[in-house]
Amino acid sequence: MSLISLHDKAALAARFERDPALHLMELGDLDDLLWPHTTWYALAGGDGPVALVYGVGEIPTVLGFARPSRAGALEELLRAMLPVLPRRFLAHLTGGAGEVLSAAYTVEHRDALVRMTLTDPDAAAAHPRGEWLPRTLDAGDLAEVLALFAAAYPGNWFDERMLATGRYTGVRDADGVLTAVAGVHVYSPGHRVAVIGNVATLPSARGRGAAGACVAQLCRLLREDGVDRVGLNVHADHATARGLYERLGFTVSAAFEEAVFSAR
Repeated sequence: MSLISLHDKAALAARFERDPALHLMELGDLDDLLWPHTTWYALAGGDGPVALVYGVGEIPTVLGFARPSRAGALEELLRAMLPVLPRRFLAHLTGGAGEVLSAAYTVEHRDALVRMTLTDPDAAAAHPRGEWLPRTLDAGDLAEVLALFAAAYPGNWFDERMLATGRYTGVRDADGVLTAVAGVHVYSPGHRVAVIGNVATLPSARGRGAAGACVAQLCRLLREDGVDRVGLNVHADHATARGLYERLGFTVSAAFEEAVFSAR
């Protein structure tokens, strides 16, 4: 089957709505803010997986998600995409789909991640704030947010435009220094979806509940927005982070691999 590019938002949304927990990022990328930077691919003549090439950031990102029963179809799609893939990109792929690219690309690093979705929003709503008072951040806080990431989360994927959504939260210490933040990678009230990311705490404040307070407050705000499909990605072996998110009401909904591919 031949490769086609998809341009119909409604048709794409209908595909992803069949398994929204798996496709939270794709649904969010249909939002008007992010849509102009997306290119969507599928194989003609079928209703198989869809792959996304997202052109924001230092290098493009390729997303290809499918349940195990459709792993073969995703591999076939990626094989067909070889002529149109960027020469270097970050990929989030389920199963072993990335192996079909090995003849044309080298893998610079590889990490196992899991997608967690919020299945018990009451747990997040009841999560204690402790000593912290989370506040909503906006574009005016950009310099402080960047300084915090430089100290606490260097190399993270951050789209500063998302600050303007008003769905970043942060806490400050007694001296007014921004100490922890939690934000969104995608946010679409229209599709009732958000993916939380850029959760970071200054090393000097870790273990005191600052990140948990920020994520819990963000979940409360999203619930007020009517966004009832909330997820996040976390390293599979990060037991501390996974434990926190479980206490906040998140459960694992999928596993995937993150890797950087460079053309040979």
